[in-house]
Amino acid sequence: MLNLFRENDLQIKQLLRAQQETERQFQETERHFRENDVQIKQLLLAQQETKHEQKETARQLKELGKQIGGLGEKFGSFTEGLALPSMERILRQQFQMEIISPSVRASKTGQHLEIDVLAYANGDVNTAYIVEVKSHVREEAITQLKNILDRFRAFFPEHRDKRVFGILAAVDLSASLRERILNEGLYVARIHDGIFELDTPADFQPKAW
Repeated sequence: MLNLFRENDLQIKQLLRAQQETERQFQETERHFRENDVQIKQLLLAQQETKHEQKETARQLKELGKQIGGLGEKFGSFTEGLALPSMERILRQQFQMEIISPSVRASKTGQHLEIDVLAYANGDVNTAYIVEVKSHVREEAITQLKNILDRFRAFFPEHRDKRVFGILAAVDLSASLRERILNEGLYVARIHDGIFELDTPADFQPKAW
């Protein structure tokens, strides 16, 4: 009988220890859950802050793009304004142009054409000049001017019987691009002492469109 009581007492003690261990593990698990919950909340908060920062960065980049675009437009307008007085003198004195119009825009059947300077004369001269003004000339500027010359008569049929020539006026122009422009039959005008002057050799043969 005594042995039976001892065995029961031992089993009870083992059961209590097992129950205590289970309770300890449960508390430990609950602590881990609480820590994980805190970490999840911190992670969600960090994600929200990151999204906010990304939106703010995107907004700032968009605003910067607008500012850069606006600066480019202003500088382009400044260059065109700088070129106009001296180009007007060249067009009148050297090419006998009668009408000189800056910033000409035309639209027809959903298509658009923009010309920095358009000059023309009727009568015996019967010629038109299209001037494209660039602060810094790149290869695509040549293609752009030729494209304008090719499309000119479609937008201005009243000038269909005129010879049309192109002039590329530049503030900054490399020697290689200058040669390329001249080889295309286009006039070159470059800035010198604050005014634009024609920069074409004596044997230059312009191309009429």
